[in-house]
Amino acid sequence: MGTTQLETVPEPKYWHLRTVLSEALDSEFAVGEILPNERDLAARFGVARATLRQALEQLELEGRLQRRRGVGTTVAPPRMGVSVGTAQHAWPGGPSDAWQALDCVLEVPPAAVAETLVTGREEPVHVVRRSRVTHGQPVAAELLYVPADSVPALPAIDAPSGAARARAVLRELQRLELERQENAVELGSARADEARELDRLPGAPVLVVTTRFIARGRTAALSVATYRADTCRLTFGDSGGVQIHHGPERQAS
Repeated sequence: MGTTQLETVPEPKYWHLRTVLSEALDSEFAVGEILPNERDLAARFGVARATLRQALEQLELEGRLQRRRGVGTTVAPPRMGVSVGTAQHAWPGGPSDAWQALDCVLEVPPAAVAETLVTGREEPVHVVRRSRVTHGQPVAAELLYVPADSVPALPAIDAPSGAARARAVLRELQRLELERQENAVELGSARADEARELDRLPGAPVLVVTTRFIARGRTAALSVATYRADTCRLTFGDSGGVQIHHGPERQAS
């Protein structure tokens, strides 16, 4: 990895360093290889560690690097394609759903969720926790909030807790006629619990996809899915669905 005089470059130092590092990743490093520590890299390029961190964070956001607990900063594999939306809207848990149901609890949701679902501030809802794994790598975690009146037959089902309860909630949702679904996407930072589930460091960049499932003229369920920004790139196709593409070589459904 060569050095360069950053002081004479008019663009921000961290951005030029990001370009230099990106070229080095292409020519000198293999996928999964661990980068030198921050102190050595900062000394080699003659920059402050704060500048180096900005460059590394930008490359992580672009999917070129991964920061792993107990390992360090490694060269990321090519982005994998994961579809999170289709031309035909469907309830979560359908035949082509790639998510895995993990758990379901009955609890009071955050105030913003309660407002969207038009439930009382202290009214508990079913919270289904699901995960998504592609090529053996965790790529997303989801919390699906379902009001009790969206699944009225659920109390009669013998599935008290856990994954079985989650699957029961998803099956009951299929009984409703889905009118439409609305997606919103924003960039965020992984909370501690999300970081553990996604094998990331707390504060790592994530993409948050919020989906409202509309039935009978109201929000019958609300999904908040958190995707690893280092492995996912969201694009909006002609169909209006949201898709994640990880590179030109492969795309998983």
